[in-house]
Amino acid sequence: MEKETLKIEGMTCAACSSRIERVLQKMDGVESSSVNLASEEATVVFDKKHVDIQKLIEAVRKAGYDAFIEEEIASDKDQERKELEVKRALRRFLIACVFSFPLLILAMVPMIKGFTHVLPSFMDPVYAPVTYGMVQLLLTVPVIISGYRFYTLGFKNIFHLSPNMDSLVAMGTSAAVVYSLYALFKNINSSEMFHYYFETAGVIITLILLGRYLESKTMGKTSEALKKLINLAPKMANVLRDKEFILIPVSKVERGDIILVKPGEGIPVDGILVEGNSSIDESMLTGESMPVNKDEGDYVYAATINKHGSFRMRAEKIGKDTVLAQIILMVKEAQGSKAPIARLADKVALYFVPLVFAVSIISFSVWLIRGESLEFSLTVLISVLVIAGPCALGLATPTAIMVGTGKGAEAGVLFKNGEALEASHKIDMVIFDKTGTITEGAPAVTDILPLGKLKEAEVLRIAASMEVKSEHPLGEAIVREAMARKLELTEIRDFKALPGNGIQGFMEDKVVALGNEKLMEALGVLKEDHRAKAYKLAQEGKTPVFVSFENNVIGIIGIADTIKEESNKVVRDLKSMGIAVAMITGDHKKTAEAIGKRAGIEEIMAEVMPDKKAEAVKKYMDEGHKVAMVGDGINDAPALVQADLGISIGSGTDIAVESSDVVLMKESLTGVITAIRLSKATIRNIKQNLFWAFAYNVVGIPIASGLLYVFGGPLLNPMFAALAMSLSSVSVVSNALRLKRFKPS
Repeated sequence: MEKETLKIEGMTCAACSSRIERVLQKMDGVESSSVNLASEEATVVFDKKHVDIQKLIEAVRKAGYDAFIEEEIASDKDQERKELEVKRALRRFLIACVFSFPLLILAMVPMIKGFTHVLPSFMDPVYAPVTYGMVQLLLTVPVIISGYRFYTLGFKNIFHLSPNMDSLVAMGTSAAVVYSLYALFKNINSSEMFHYYFETAGVIITLILLGRYLESKTMGKTSEALKKLINLAPKMANVLRDKEFILIPVSKVERGDIILVKPGEGIPVDGILVEGNSSIDESMLTGESMPVNKDEGDYVYAATINKHGSFRMRAEKIGKDTVLAQIILMVKEAQGSKAPIARLADKVALYFVPLVFAVSIISFSVWLIRGESLEFSLTVLISVLVIAGPCALGLATPTAIMVGTGKGAEAGVLFKNGEALEASHKIDMVIFDKTGTITEGAPAVTDILPLGKLKEAEVLRIAASMEVKSEHPLGEAIVREAMARKLELTEIRDFKALPGNGIQGFMEDKVVALGNEKLMEALGVLKEDHRAKAYKLAQEGKTPVFVSFENNVIGIIGIADTIKEESNKVVRDLKSMGIAVAMITGDHKKTAEAIGKRAGIEEIMAEVMPDKKAEAVKKYMDEGHKVAMVGDGINDAPALVQADLGISIGSGTDIAVESSDVVLMKESLTGVITAIRLSKATIRNIKQNLFWAFAYNVVGIPIASGLLYVFGGPLLNPMFAALAMSLSSVSVVSNALRLKRFKPS
């Protein structure tokens, strides 16, 4: 199965997105389709054997919309297109405003007491109704031309038996114009004065154009996080060509090119430093404000900043393969996806516009039958058609998801899709992998216990001199500690590894041995006091390494995978949110319990084999928990997939990242708190949007139908109905933008 994202143009409301979704879904070979109104994208999963991209695009175009493929993931063409659309929307509104304002004055002033005959006699509605009507018609035509898309798209969708919001506007304003033309004809051939509705059509179009402009302008703010990511990437690179460096566009860089990066410049692509050294600001990837020192052979990433020295690098990953491009792709996919909560709005949108047409016709007919005038009944029909707000329904969910996922990206929390964002707010249990998640993932020296006359530094120096020839992770920890203390090591001869026990060799003709309890027993140098001290270290979750020199144990070195600084606080914060916490590991029970105790975790699953981790997660799910699994290794992948929500540390393995629903770009576990809190805030915002979108229609449509008039109240003017409809969409988008105030943990 292939997955492709199409850009869609011409959608105006939820009815549009629902129609395109249905059209694509019905095609042979299409497994699923999801159309997002806010991001103007359709995500299609299909079988290439039965259908290709061109057929998908043709199907969308036949449905009355335009479709195409965005060429570059990290392109800002989409942003440019949106900015151009905002300018066009403003221009259309201003043109309509120029003509509709005098039209409104012309229509309304004669109705005001004391201003009945304020207009010149040749245009007075009483003495010259035909001229009065012709002037209104001439002012209305440019307004209709400004809103021509309502008619081209609206009527096209009616012919396709899939009416949308444009159809409602087109029908409502057309009814007003057609009646006004009828009135003009009657005024030419009759002495009786017939009232015009030109100003109703003109002002409705103008107000809805205003709403479209405000909506497109505010919608532009929903994808600001994505725009910031795109703008991080440098546009040019200094590349070695024909023995000299020349400035070329980054898009022209090829894999293997040598690139010169000067101080203060952004790194153009991912690659390996081959000459020089520097410190790199990687905060856009890791969130860490401290620059990272880089030497020859180290990897550097696109869009990170070279702080100090110049260096040369070899391009390894370019274009869509860079880490930045992958992040942008993930954010785009998340913003374009739908959350399950959107299904309700989608179902309503499917039947909403036909229902509004039915209500408008029924209301029109009922008032006529009750004896009201044609003008009165027409006012009701136009008001019902214009006040209906499928746009608000269609934008309620996707706008909040776009802002929420964008805000997450800014905080280094990448939600892969809308489902992941929604699932996060339901989590009531978080299971952490131990190694590399709760702990740093690299063993470090925690204790040095001298047992003879030698001091701590001398015990470490002897041990490190031996371990420098070893490849064991515990040995590497000892050597790192000695290097950090700048100890001078001694040459070892006749070095010998003793698998499962330790190592042995000679230092200045004196025998030295490092290893476990078994090795010390075999050498006959272990005492009960030594055993007791080693046992105490083991109780604390540390691995004891005995150091023997000239057949005497001179010290014990404790080594442990140190706990991450923020682990305890994250666990405490999760518990305060009412979320249960557990830890899973393949380590021995005592070691796991010691780590768990330091992290504040009581629920410990120790000695769990990699292939059994998923079963352990399922056990808690079967008990009714909504489980999030947090891990970073290959052996965590099955558990990440099994959980209701898989959260991977971005610095972890590719397979763990692929298997997860949420990726934490920073190594800090505080991202788990941020993900859950942001999800709760986003879902709360979506529910608010859906409530107001539904409430607006539930209250607005009956009022437009004349409900207040039945009880002695006023009849809703279609112009106020148009204003209310326009503001409903803007209010939903504005509410979604409140998520931009969210502060990460």
